[in-house]
Amino acid sequence: MSDVLIQKLTGMLEQVYPALNTSWLATELLEAMGLEDDSPGPPPHRNNWDESDILLITYGDSVQAPGEKPLHTLKRFLDDCLKGTVNAVHVLPFFPYSSDDGFSVMDYRQVNESLGEWDDIRDIASGYKLMADLVVNHMSARSRWFENFRRREHPGKDYFFEADPGLDLSGVVRPRTSRLLVPVQTEDGERHVWCTFSEDQVDLNFANPQVLLEFVQIIRFYLEQGVRIFRLDAVAYLWKEPGTPCIHLQQTHELIKIMRLLVEHHTPEATLITETNVPNRENLTYFGNANEAHVIYNFSLPPLLINTLVSGNSRHLKTWLMSMPPAQMGTTYLNFIASHDGVGLRPTDGLLSEEEKEALIRSMETFGGKVSYRRLGNGDSQPYEINISLWDALKGTEEHGPDQWQLPRFLCAHAIMLALEGIPAFYIHSLLGTGNDYARMEHTGRLRSINRGQWDIDKLETELENPLSHHCQVFTQLTRLINIRRAQPAFHPNATQFTLHLGLKIFGFWRQSMRRDQSIFCIHNITDEVQQVSLADINLIGTDHWRDLISGDPVEDLSGCLTLKPYQVVWLANR
Repeated sequence: MSDVLIQKLTGMLEQVYPALNTSWLATELLEAMGLEDDSPGPPPHRNNWDESDILLITYGDSVQAPGEKPLHTLKRFLDDCLKGTVNAVHVLPFFPYSSDDGFSVMDYRQVNESLGEWDDIRDIASGYKLMADLVVNHMSARSRWFENFRRREHPGKDYFFEADPGLDLSGVVRPRTSRLLVPVQTEDGERHVWCTFSEDQVDLNFANPQVLLEFVQIIRFYLEQGVRIFRLDAVAYLWKEPGTPCIHLQQTHELIKIMRLLVEHHTPEATLITETNVPNRENLTYFGNANEAHVIYNFSLPPLLINTLVSGNSRHLKTWLMSMPPAQMGTTYLNFIASHDGVGLRPTDGLLSEEEKEALIRSMETFGGKVSYRRLGNGDSQPYEINISLWDALKGTEEHGPDQWQLPRFLCAHAIMLALEGIPAFYIHSLLGTGNDYARMEHTGRLRSINRGQWDIDKLETELENPLSHHCQVFTQLTRLINIRRAQPAFHPNATQFTLHLGLKIFGFWRQSMRRDQSIFCIHNITDEVQQVSLADINLIGTDHWRDLISGDPVEDLSGCLTLKPYQVVWLANR
């Protein structure tokens, strides 16, 4: 074996499995991954992305056509409407499942036949960077593995985490209000399995190295199907140790390092993204020393940006941006402001006061949103996330309620996301301006379904062809912004970024390309009133020629003022 590779892997495994023969396990993992003795890894700090990368987040059946498998319809929609605009696609769990819209996986190696088959997945992967979920924390209670757990047979007998109900587990961090330990009848009596999220989602036991081996084989299989980006779902809860909070444990970080090491030696351009919906400081730890996640979700951005635009005050967004460390080369942020889940509130801990959170919740409820809760150690419940479509979340302000500025406010939010350091990700229902889906929420009985609607492709195409439709206006203007953004080297995910200080009603920052040949000043009016910005405060270089990339207008007088309409955005560039 390659001495360097085997030594690295053995050292990581010793941190997780100190009582095992880790040399043997390292050899087994390399064999499971199909790596050669001297498999080379990528050079350190290599970026697998640039300014042209735009990710679309979608379910496999978000767009449908009668008589056609949804994955085929999705590929047609991508090619017809987004080719050249979006180059990466996150298809949310496309496996057979029993609940939670795909996140209670029954079989990791099958495509849900109601969506399509592996040929459809490979077809999407042939034209776009494909991102898939690796649901590592838990598996469906109706899966074959769990049925084997009940029967006390392999594979599965020792694959799920159990605990004594007599233990004090009050210190375990919970993202839900459901019970943590669930009694299960098995062939050798009652056992209590650990369920972080729901009784249908039973947590896997990575203390059994056979579980790790299984997932390494699954990762290799996904790579062979064309997957190039892995979203490690709920990975923060992966390792359990009663008597601890059971979140962010060191073994979890080591397991992520192991997965990255194996993945990048198999496919150097592959990328790992950790999904850790937690307070900002905790989230940042998943970069490790540029040896864990290549990319982390910017979970604080959605609630902070929504709060900024409905309050008309940029103080907290600006404070947060100034505190964010530049990502090392080879790592970056995934910027998003809407997804299939709700707007997380835990990432605002330490950023918004309790009163400000309550004001945000009240506004979102006024705009038709709902609130999900989590269980605290003392038995109390606390708001965990707001369930609402982004289109409706930005329909007004805290002070005045719904107003006429919904579209420009919505575009302003996405312009900010597009320009920030990191890779931008658009949820399909934001790109289409889809509103709250109350019918789907009532049908499923789940609050998150309010933002998980499904479009009939013919109806969607009719809306997108109607210039009076807000869906057409949203889609047309967002795709235009995206295409402007993709051509700017200063918007490379790792390009330099500095926060500007232009008062609380203006949010601004400066980006500079890595070759220092382009600067862009991104200026946003985040209020429902006209604002004036002194160009002298921005300090544009007088020897350069400046223009707004969005309007195309040149800047004639560098000592003058910008007049910004409500929620207007300018990208002032020198090339």
